[in-house]
Amino acid sequence: MSACDPDPGTRPATGASAWVERWAPCIAPGARVLDFAGGAGRNLAPLMARSDRVTLADRDSAALEAAPAAVERLCADLESGPWPFRGRRFDAVVCCNYLHRPRLDLLIALVAPGGLLLYETFAQGNERHGRPARPDFRCAAASSSRRRCAAGWRCLASRTVTWAAPGRR
Repeated sequence: MSACDPDPGTRPATGASAWVERWAPCIAPGARVLDFAGGAGRNLAPLMARSDRVTLADRDSAALEAAPAAVERLCADLESGPWPFRGRRFDAVVCCNYLHRPRLDLLIALVAPGGLLLYETFAQGNERHGRPARPDFRCAAASSSRRRCAAGWRCLASRTVTWAAPGRR
């Protein structure tokens, strides 16, 4: 097991997504990191352990206020407002429990060459547990990772699971 693939059975103590906790060690120390649609920042602990250059973006200004002062906070409508990242790239982009297909290519373009995209979203089938309610927010099993790997991306891992109690995993 390498530093870039810790024990997948380890449960995070930080409240962060287990997927983010597992793959955060792949983020280079000091990297520019974006937590996209990150709400109040539940995934910040493992990201800030790797870097002091973390940006948290969300549309909810009240949620952003809960973030540590060391984090750059960006309040923006990530779905239909002006794209707030024009000209910016990040060494790592993290996105959990969020899928807005019309801007997916813009999100992926935020990853700098050689960078890392940590993406976790709901799979088809998860709706039977109540979340997400809208079909547009569910991803077909491994479809995105297969398409991106074919386009020159190297896929470190992908998995398809449904949670009996979806949400803050």
